[in-house]
Amino acid sequence: MVTVTRFAPSPTGVLHIGNVRAALQNCLLARRDGGKFLLRIDDTDAERSREEYVEAIRADLAWLGLHPDGEERQSARSDLYEAQFQRLAAAGRVYRCYESAQELDLKRKVLLGRGLPPIYDRAGLALSETDHAARAAAGERPHWRFALDHDEPIGWHDAIRGDQRFDPRQISDPVIRRADGSWLYMLPSVIDDIAMGITQVLRGEDHVSNTATQLQMFTALGAAPPAFAHAALLVGVEGKLSKRLGSLGMAELREQGIEPEALVALLARLGTSDPIDPALDAEALAASFDLTHFGRAPARFDEAELKRINAAVLHRLPYARVAGQLPQGMGEAAWQAIRPNLTTLAEAGEWWQVITGPIAAPEVDDECRSFLDAAAQVVAGLDWGEGVWPALTSALKEQTGRGGKALFLPLRQALTGHDHGPDMATLLPLIGREAALARLSGSH
Repeated sequence: MVTVTRFAPSPTGVLHIGNVRAALQNCLLARRDGGKFLLRIDDTDAERSREEYVEAIRADLAWLGLHPDGEERQSARSDLYEAQFQRLAAAGRVYRCYESAQELDLKRKVLLGRGLPPIYDRAGLALSETDHAARAAAGERPHWRFALDHDEPIGWHDAIRGDQRFDPRQISDPVIRRADGSWLYMLPSVIDDIAMGITQVLRGEDHVSNTATQLQMFTALGAAPPAFAHAALLVGVEGKLSKRLGSLGMAELREQGIEPEALVALLARLGTSDPIDPALDAEALAASFDLTHFGRAPARFDEAELKRINAAVLHRLPYARVAGQLPQGMGEAAWQAIRPNLTTLAEAGEWWQVITGPIAAPEVDDECRSFLDAAAQVVAGLDWGEGVWPALTSALKEQTGRGGKALFLPLRQALTGHDHGPDMATLLPLIGREAALARLSGSH
């Protein structure tokens, strides 16, 4: 059987870290097995769904290198939902209810006050056709619930959480259709999973109770359910899901200079027993993806760790990957020289300025000025090339007797305007003889 997974966001906002993690996990699982990764846009909520969010979802997935093998829109599948709904109605598996949100809330409070679980009392099932006719005549429109089979035990082996068991009598019959005829999440998702041939549903542990209910929907529709796995949710370093983490989007991460490879490297392994390795590409991450390596403990997302991984990823990126984002005129040699010192790609422009000038060198005393003048004289007589820095420092050490920091720091400061930075052996040849002479003489 070909593995088919899906990512099913609602276009009511932009993707945040938790959404992206789910998308990545489903993509890696499909790629590992040579299967298909599908995108399903859950846009049944017409009032809140926005087309600009659909476009943003596609753009964020593309930025991350997650390319779906197909896409479906729930808003285009209403005929399919209606047909399957009628099947359930004919089989007596859906029923009409009329309670308002306030009435349902009161019922829950009464049950909780008695120390009982707040489960819907199935009052709608007791209504006769005469009752329904009377309510219709009064202008009331029903919402619809799926009738759980209380005699059918609910259980499955979760690929992450292990064996799961639910008593259907302890679960409220879920509302599947609003009074205005629009659909809620539960039933259309099952219908789509059947129609799209989904074989594996991998989602957050907040959906565990949904799975218990949806398993009976698969059975009622005469379909074998997919396999299920529920990953622990992300939390921040403080041990809970902060408001910031819950809303952290891809645009903000891009603004911070986070590379997609860094985010993928972190999220692919977060919550597993596998080490986070910035050197692994998407193919290697997919090959090593294993649901049995996921733990039950919350997965901690640390922005500081992401930034460290981002730096490590940058230090490995080839010139071809970044060429279009570098300052004009910056070639591969310059990229290789400055790459080890970057934490974000935006910093490349700062180091390119160091190479091309002008720079702001520090003021120097008479002793240092004498040393730099001597350095300029040495530079003027050197053959310019890759070995110019060691040739310069060796000649100056022999001529002045300086060594260590006293030798290297004044040269770096005069040539770059910084106390630290890329290896001068790679930087100095890029600066060039004329610029180096000008900087050492103080006329830069």
